[in-house]
Amino acid sequence: MIDKQGNVPLLLSTIPPNRSQRRLAGWVLAILVIALVVTAPFSRIRLAETAPLLLAYAAAVLFVEVLTAALLLSLFAIQKSRAVLVLSAGYLFSGLLVIPWALTFPGIFTAFGLDAGLQSTAAIAAVRRLSFPVFVLAYAALKDQEDLALWPRASIRTVIAAQVLLIAGLAAGLTWTIIQADQLPTFMVDARDVAPLWRYVPAAAIGLYLVGLVVLWLRRQSTLDLWLMIVLCTLVIEIALLSYLGGGARLSVGWWAGRLYGLASASMVLLVLLSETATLQARLARSIHSERLARESRLTAMEALSASIAHEISQPLASMVTNANAGLRWLDKEIPRIVEAQAALERVVRDGHRARDVVDGIRQLFRKGTQDRTSVDMNSLIKDVLRRSADEARFGRVSVESDLDPNLPLATGSPLQLQQVISNLVANAVDATSAVTGRPRIVRIITRLRASREILVSVEDSGPGIADTLKDRIFEPFFSTKPDGMGMGLMFSRSVVESHGGKLWVEDTVTSGAIFRFTLPCSDWTGASDTELRQ
Repeated sequence: MIDKQGNVPLLLSTIPPNRSQRRLAGWVLAILVIALVVTAPFSRIRLAETAPLLLAYAAAVLFVEVLTAALLLSLFAIQKSRAVLVLSAGYLFSGLLVIPWALTFPGIFTAFGLDAGLQSTAAIAAVRRLSFPVFVLAYAALKDQEDLALWPRASIRTVIAAQVLLIAGLAAGLTWTIIQADQLPTFMVDARDVAPLWRYVPAAAIGLYLVGLVVLWLRRQSTLDLWLMIVLCTLVIEIALLSYLGGGARLSVGWWAGRLYGLASASMVLLVLLSETATLQARLARSIHSERLARESRLTAMEALSASIAHEISQPLASMVTNANAGLRWLDKEIPRIVEAQAALERVVRDGHRARDVVDGIRQLFRKGTQDRTSVDMNSLIKDVLRRSADEARFGRVSVESDLDPNLPLATGSPLQLQQVISNLVANAVDATSAVTGRPRIVRIITRLRASREILVSVEDSGPGIADTLKDRIFEPFFSTKPDGMGMGLMFSRSVVESHGGKLWVEDTVTSGAIFRFTLPCSDWTGASDTELRQ
C-alpha cells in the first residue's frame, strides 16, 4: 500500500521510529560511549604482531557493507527512492575501497611483491573516510524530493545494475589513480606514524559527520534516519580513537578499538535492515493469513446468503408451479373452468410476491443498518403458516395441532422474516414426523407469555428427536441431518430470532421427538433498543 506521498508506510525508510526503537538506539550509543571511556587510557599502547588480523577485519567490513548496500538496493526497488539509492551507493563505495586499502597496507603483502608505496593506503583511507558522510548528506538532501515518475517499473533493474557498475568502476579507477600517482600527499611518516598533514583528514571527517548529524536530526522522519545518526556518532568515536586518543599510530590499542567501532558502525544499519525485514515478513505473513480468512469469510457469507435465498424461496416456487399446473388443468377441460383457473393464477401471483418478499427479508437480515420493524401478531402468523402447510402435513399423514394463547401481546419485528422462521420450524417438524411408524404423528405449536414479558413459541414434534452431539451443530450453516437438506433453514431462523432480540434453541420431549422454542420481546418491552438487540 502506497500513501499519497508515494511512500510504502511499513518500510524502514518511511516508518517513524517508535519509543522502543529510540530507547534501543539510546542504549547502544550509551554503551559505545562507555566503551570509549574504558578504552581511552590504553589507546596509545602499541600491539605487535597484530597486522595479520587486518585481513579478517577488512573481509568482515567488506561483507557487511556490501550486504547492507544490497539490502538498501532491494529497499529502493520497492520504494523507488533516490535517497535510498544514493545511500546504498555510499555503502557499496565504502565497502569496495576496503579491498585496495587492505591490499596496500604496509607489511601485509610485501612478501608477495605487492608494494604500492607508503602513502597509498592513507590516501585510500582518506577518500573512504570523507566520501561516506557526503553520501549520507546527499541521502538527507534527497529525502524530500522523491519523484516516482523518474523510475518506471521496467527500468529499476537497469538503474541498480548501472549504479553497481558505476560505483565499482569509480572505486577501481580511484584505486588505480592513487597507486600509479608519482606524487601523493604526505600522510604518513613511516608505516605506523602519521604526518602532520593527516591531521586535517580526521578534522574534516568529523566536521562532515557533525553536519550529517544536524541535517538528519532536523529531517528525522524514519527509523533509517535514527540509525544513520547512531552510525555517524559511532564514526566520530572511531575517528577520536584512531587519530586523537591513539595518537594516530597504527596497530595500537586505540587504533584497533577504532577499527572495531568502524565495524560496529558498518553493521548497525545491516542489523536493523535484517531485523525489520524479518518483522515485515512476519507482518506480511499475518496480513496474508488475515486477508485469506477475510476472503473465506466473505465467500462463506455469500454462500450462506445464496443458500438461504434458495432454501427460503423453494416453497413459494413449488407452490407457484403447483398452482400454475392446476390452472392449466382447469383451462384444458372441455368446458374451461375460468373461475377456478383465475383463483389458481391469483395464488401464483400471491406466491410470486411472497418469493420476492422472502428475498427482501433475507437481504434485510444480512444488511447493516436499521431494519423495518412493525407490531406483529404471532398467533396470526402461525395460523397463516399452518394454512399454507396443511397440504404437506396431510400428505405426510401428520396431525398438526395448535395451542395459541388468545391473550398473547404483540411482538415487534419483521412479519415476513418471523413467518419464515415459523414456516421453517413447522416444515422441519412435519418432515421429521412423517417418517415415524408405530406411534401417532403429531406436530404441536404452542404460544405463551412468559413472566419476563417475552413471547414463547414452541414447535413440538413426535419424530425421532435429535442426538445430543448434534444439538449445537444443527444451527451451523450447511449442516443438515437430512440427506437432501441444505443446512440453511435453522441457521437462518436463529439469525432472524437473534436479530429480533430473542433466542432459539432445541430441547427433547418427555417421550420422543424434539421441541424447538424461540422467544421474542413484546412490543411494549422497554429493554434494549433495536440496535442493541441486533448487536
